[in-house]
Amino acid sequence: MKKIEAVIKPFKLDEVREAVTALGCSGLTVTEVKGFGRQKGHTELYRGAEYVVDFLPKVKVEVVVTDDMLDRVIDAIMAAARTGKIGDGKIFVLPVEQVVRIRTGETGAEAI
Repeated sequence: MKKIEAVIKPFKLDEVREAVTALGCSGLTVTEVKGFGRQKGHTELYRGAEYVVDFLPKVKVEVVVTDDMLDRVIDAIMAAARTGKIGDGKIFVLPVEQVVRIRTGETGAEAI
């Protein structure tokens, strides 16, 4: 099993959620985060004063999938989150050693 962490633009969240659930993923976790990469933030003008926004608002989507679904889910996230502009985000893939459903005690792929 693998855990996919995708950091995306906030307005792309609904498209990513729909794409992932269409593939049969039963759940995902969403966290509002702030950060920067190559985009390096930007400057904004507010009431005549210019200020620097170092950390941009992003959304982190986490989903655990079986190994056979990994590539399809990554492709779906990339297609749904892509705008073609800088700051589209990143996808990280991490190994998952064990999953346990607390309510039933199920483990492994049945617990996803």
